Parts: sequence; structure tokens; C-alpha cells
Amino acid sequence: MTHITYLTIGELATRTGVAVRTVRYYCDAGLLDAARTPTGHRVFEPGAVDRLVLLRRLRSFGIGLAAIEDVLDGTRSLAEVIAAERVGVDDELDALNRRRALLRAVESAAPDRQDEHLNLLAAVVDPRAAHDVLVTFWRRQLTPLPAAAVDGFLSMNVPELAPDAHPEHLLAYAELIAAVSDPEIATAVYDTIRHRSTPGIRDERRLLFDVADACVAVAPLVTAGQPPRPGPELDHYVAIHATARDRHDTPSFRRQLLVDAAGADHRVRRYWHLTTTLTGEAATSGTTQLWLVDALTASVT
Repeated sequence: MTHITYLTIGELATRTGVAVRTVRYYCDAGLLDAARTPTGHRVFEPGAVDRLVLLRRLRSFGIGLAAIEDVLDGTRSLAEVIAAERVGVDDELDALNRRRALLRAVESAAPDRQDEHLNLLAAVVDPRAAHDVLVTFWRRQLTPLPAAAVDGFLSMNVPELAPDAHPEHLLAYAELIAAVSDPEIATAVYDTIRHRSTPGIRDERRLLFDVADACVAVAPLVTAGQPPRPGPELDHYVAIHATARDRHDTPSFRRQLLVDAAGADHRVRRYWHLTTTLTGEAATSGTTQLWLVDALTASVT
């Protein structure tokens, strides 16, 4: 050890501003290498100064010892560790913002409704699980369609909760979860999309694609706030259903479709109203089809 000027633990502590007991802790944790004198005292090579300064700085940023060891050993770059730590902090902030939003949503309710809101909002405490509930519901509804088409529908029509969602958005989302948990709404949605009680659908997959096209065609009218009315958009929609059953667009066929739709179940309307509240988009797949159903009502009456 004659060719290297070693530092005692006290000297290392003085040069770095790190307490002696902390230096010992880092040594015992394997983060600092130390040699021993014949009398058993720890001594350090000069490079330990830079290593300990880096260690201390990383710890001041809240980075864990395991990640610091990776940086010191060269297993991971400093950039990688910093980026991973930042992602972790973002997740923590999102969780805190969501918790605050949930508390505000309960707090903002009238005192006699706070228990009700607490029970309802329990469904959105885990936002990923809540989103999965909606995704599962719609995947079952759209089973005949290929995965890419279903994914496109989901991206446009199934909202995700923002970490700092307003209380009314949290309540709307929680109401969506409660709605799709009711087996009756699954039947109502299924019937509204397909007019299922009108028999003879030959190719359900083709029907769903064509109905989607009809909804896209009417979206500008819905966005513009135009009231439902007979016209080429409705004619196209009725023709789709007639063709799918080898039928013709006749007054009796329209009446049969309308009886099947029954003006659309109120729960279906409520579902799409809530979705509009969450997305801010007036023309969702649901609202456009409901516009067509209402236009059908107008054409028959």
C-alpha cells in the first residue's frame, strides 16, 4: 500500500461531507470498497471520494440503493436510472391526484348522499381495473368483429380516467361501471345495435361493419346538433338492416325495426350520455346510432 495515498474513514467523511457512520453503512452494504490496515481500520483509495459524492447525490434525489449500485457498477447508465425514477414519481403523483379527486368527489356530495357516493366510487379506486370492466363488456358485445376493429371502437368510445378527474367525471365513470355490471343493459345494448328481434340476419359481422359506417356518416349531423330526421342517412341505415335480412326497405319493415328498438332503452341512452360527459365528444358510436333510431321514429310516426 506504499504507492497509493489512502484515506482514513474520517478523511473521506470530511472531504465528502458524509457522516462517518453513513460511510460505514455504505461499506457494509457493498457500495464502497475499503481496505483494512494491519490494525483493522478501514482505509479508502482516492477514487472513493467521487464514488461517495455520486452516491450521496443520487440518494438526495430519492433513488434507492439497488439502483445506485447498478450505476456505480456500470450495470445501468445514469440516464436509465434517472428516467426510471422519474416514471416512478409520475406514477406516485398520479395515484395521489386520483386519491385526492376521489376524496373530493365524496366530500362534494350532500351529507345524506356521501355513503352512496362512497359505495359508487369504490368501483373506480383502481382506474385500470375499472377501464378493464368496460373493455370486457364491449369485447363481448362486438365478438364477431376482428380484434383491430374492436380496438378501434374501444379507443374512440371507452374513456380513461384522468388522474385529476373532476368529481362529476369520477361519478360518471363509476356509474358506467355500475351500468355494465347489470346483465339487462348488455341485452339492451345488443338489441339496440342489431335490432335483434327482427329475424334473418345472415352475416352479423358484415352488419356490424355496415352499421358502423352508417354511424360515421351521421356523425357530422350529431356534432352540429341537428335534430334526428328522415333523410339519406336514415335510408342508408334502414337499407343496411334490410339487406342483412334479404328484405326491402318498406314502411312495415321500418315499423318492425322501430318496435325492436323501442325508442332505445333508457339505460342505453344514459350510458352514452355519460360517455359523452367523459369524452367531451358529442358524436360517439352510441349517440350517432341513437340519432338514427330517433330518426327512424320520426319517419314512422
